[in-house]
Amino acid sequence: MTTSEPRTADELLDAVGSAFSKLRRTSLLEVENPISAKDLSRTLVLNIVLEHTQDSGKEITVGAVAEFLAVDPSVASRMVTDNIKAGYLIRAASQQDGRRTVLQLSPEGAELMARFRRHQRSAFEYITADWSDHDRLEFARLMLKYVGSLAHLRNRGLAEDVKGS
Repeated sequence: MTTSEPRTADELLDAVGSAFSKLRRTSLLEVENPISAKDLSRTLVLNIVLEHTQDSGKEITVGAVAEFLAVDPSVASRMVTDNIKAGYLIRAASQQDGRRTVLQLSPEGAELMARFRRHQRSAFEYITADWSDHDRLEFARLMLKYVGSLAHLRNRGLAEDVKGS
C-alpha cells in the first residue's frame, strides 16, 4: 500500500466519490478500442433498448429512452434518429397498442452491442490483469450489486412519483 491510499474505513468511503469522478474522465477509448466514439455514444441508447426489450413482451418508446437517459425528449429523439439512420434501431408498431411506436434493435444493432460487450469485457480484463481471480470476480459481483441497487432506488422513486400524481 502506498502512503496515498486510504487507510481507514472513512478515508476509503470518502475516496469513492473521487474514484467515480476519475472513472467518468477515463474513456474506454484509452484502451484499444475497435468501436468508434460515435458508436460508443450510440450504445447509450442501444443499451437501454436492449436491456428493456430482452424479456419478451416488453416494449420501449423514445419517451422512455429520454426518461432513462434523463434528457429532454427532443434530445432522445435525435439520438434515436441517429441510431435509425445508422441502421442500429428500427421503429415498429407496438404489439400492445397499435397507436404507439416502439424501438427494436436491428440485426446490425444487435451485432454492434455484441461487439461492444466483447470490448467491455476485454477492457475489464486488461485493466484488472494484475488482480487475482478472486478480486476480479468480487469486484464484478459488487459492481453488479451496486448497479442493481441504483436500479431499485430509481424504480422505487418512479413508483413514488406515480403515487404522488
